[in-house]
Amino acid sequence: MSGTIALIVAAGSGERAVAPGSQPGLPKQYKDLSGLPVLRHTVRAFAAELGADSIFTVIRSQDRELCRSAIAGLATPDPIIGGARRQDSVRLGLEGVARQTSPAKVLIHDAARPFVSAAVISRVIDGLKSADAVAPMLPIPDTLRRKDAGAFSIVSRDELYRTQTPQGFAFDPILEAHRRYAGESFTDDIALAERAGLRVIGVAGEEMNIKLTTPSDFELAQRLAVSALPDVRTGTGFDVHRFAQGSYVWLCGIRIPHDFGLDGHSDADAGLHALTDAILGAIGAGDIGSHFPPTDEKWRGAESSIFLDHAARLVRDLGGVIAHTDVTLVCERPRIAPHRDAMRRRVAEILAIGIERVSIKATTTEGLGFTGRREGLAAQAVATIRLPAS
Repeated sequence: MSGTIALIVAAGSGERAVAPGSQPGLPKQYKDLSGLPVLRHTVRAFAAELGADSIFTVIRSQDRELCRSAIAGLATPDPIIGGARRQDSVRLGLEGVARQTSPAKVLIHDAARPFVSAAVISRVIDGLKSADAVAPMLPIPDTLRRKDAGAFSIVSRDELYRTQTPQGFAFDPILEAHRRYAGESFTDDIALAERAGLRVIGVAGEEMNIKLTTPSDFELAQRLAVSALPDVRTGTGFDVHRFAQGSYVWLCGIRIPHDFGLDGHSDADAGLHALTDAILGAIGAGDIGSHFPPTDEKWRGAESSIFLDHAARLVRDLGGVIAHTDVTLVCERPRIAPHRDAMRRRVAEILAIGIERVSIKATTTEGLGFTGRREGLAAQAVATIRLPAS
C-alpha cells in the first residue's frame, strides 16, 4: 500500500438522482453508467493511480451486496460502514482506515464523481507536499445575479470558486480535526480543515469532474461516458451440445428440469458458452477453448459462469464496458419462456451490467435438423463492447 490512500464516500441514498432507464430506488453510486456502476468507474480511476489496495470505500450498511457487486474483482479493502451525514461517514471512514493502516495522506472523494482524471488526482497529491489540505477549484465563468425585491443585481465573481473532490489531506491532522469537531456541521472537509487551522491551498479542477446529483446530470454523464469509449466492437459466438442422460440442463446460468441432460466437458451451458465466445471475439482474445481447454480435467463439470466472468474481466482490464448482449437459444425443448427473466438476471449478475443490457430469445427450427429432431440444442450470441481509443 502506498503512503497515500483514497477514501471514496458512497454512503448516501442519492434520492435526487432518478436517471431514465435506471433501477428505481437504487442509490446513484450504484446506477448504471455506460454499462458499469458509477462506483466502479470512480474506484477504478483511483486504483489506476494508487493501486486497488489503497482504495477504501464508505457505504451504508444495507448496501454491502450492491458494493460487492459494483467493485467485484478490483481487490480493494472491505468497505467501511458510514453514518447518517456525509461528515459522519468521512470520520468513520478515517477511523476505519486508521485501524488497518497508517497512511501519510488521504484523498477524500465523492463516489458520484466518476470522471475524475489522473491529472486532477496528481495535482492534489503534489499540492500536499506544501500544505496540509488541498482542494481542486474552478473559477465561475457565468455572470452571477442576486434577486432582491424583484430586481436582479450583479454579484462579483472575481473571488468566487467552485470546489470539487478529491480533497487531499495529511492523514493524522484531518482525522484529529474530524474527531475534535464531530459535533459541528461543515459543507465539506476543506471547511473543517480551515476550522482546525490547517493550511489550505487550491489546485486546478476540471469541468469534466462533475458530480452526479440530478437526472440531467446522469444524462450528461451518459454522453460523456460514451464519448470516452469511442471504440465500438461486436463479437459473435455459437455453441452446440447434444442431449445425454440426465434430468436437467444448464442454460444461461439457470438449471432447468428436463428429460435429458447435455453432454459436455463443463456444465454444457450452450448459452453462456456462445456469449463467452462473443465477448472474447469482440476483443480479439481467441475463443473459450483457448482459455479453458476441454482437454484440461481442471474444467470438467465446471460452471460456465466462470468462463463468462473471465471474459468480462478481460474487457474491464482493457478499460472497456459491455454495452449489450443478445443470446438466441435454438431448441424444441425445454421451453425457454418461463425461465427467460431468471436467465437475464443471472447473465446481468455475472457480467456486472444492468439487466436492460441483456437480451435472451428462443426459437425452433420447425422440426428440421438435429435440434428439430431433439438430438440437442444450439445457441448463438452477439456482444457489443466499448473500449477507449487505441
